[in-house]
Amino acid sequence: MEISSKEYLKAVLRMEKNLYIESKGQHTKLLKIMKSHPDYNAWRYTRRMRITSYYYSKRKKNIIYAIMYIVSCRRMNSLGRKCGIECGENVFDEGVRFYHTQGIVINGNAIIGKNCYLYGNNCIGNDGIDPKCPVIGNNVRVCVGAKIIGNVKIANDVVVAAGAIVIKDCLENGAILAGVPAKIIGYVNLTKVFLE
Repeated sequence: MEISSKEYLKAVLRMEKNLYIESKGQHTKLLKIMKSHPDYNAWRYTRRMRITSYYYSKRKKNIIYAIMYIVSCRRMNSLGRKCGIECGENVFDEGVRFYHTQGIVINGNAIIGKNCYLYGNNCIGNDGIDPKCPVIGNNVRVCVGAKIIGNVKIANDVVVAAGAIVIKDCLENGAILAGVPAKIIGYVNLTKVFLE
């Protein structure tokens, strides 16, 4: 998702900051910052990714935006090395949440919908033969060690179980994918699960 206006950038940053820090209270927020907690570092990376996306959308407007894009991209990549995250600035729609940051590799051509949660040690990218990348719907949960490889499409509200390797499309909303190669083992209503 490309962020093309400052107002939208601010709205996305406010919403995503709440996912990482704000909802925990002021005391916890201060402790996370002081201790350099993984949630705080994941938030710093997410924030920089969004700012980089904004400058990316403006880079052809004038030379200042082009320079700001390069500087912001370097900062994002530096934070990514610290957090163990490697991905492009326009991959995620709003609401991304990195629960455990180490070992997350996402091809810059992947398209990931709103409210995607990644739980660590994930790979989302092409298969090395075809340059096409996964297209992932909204409200998808990618559990620890799960991989989504190749030109696949994932529907909305899907849970990719721990250690699963998805190499085929899953077009059924609310499916639970598990195994190697991943197949549907059940269904879940994520809205009900996360609101209770």
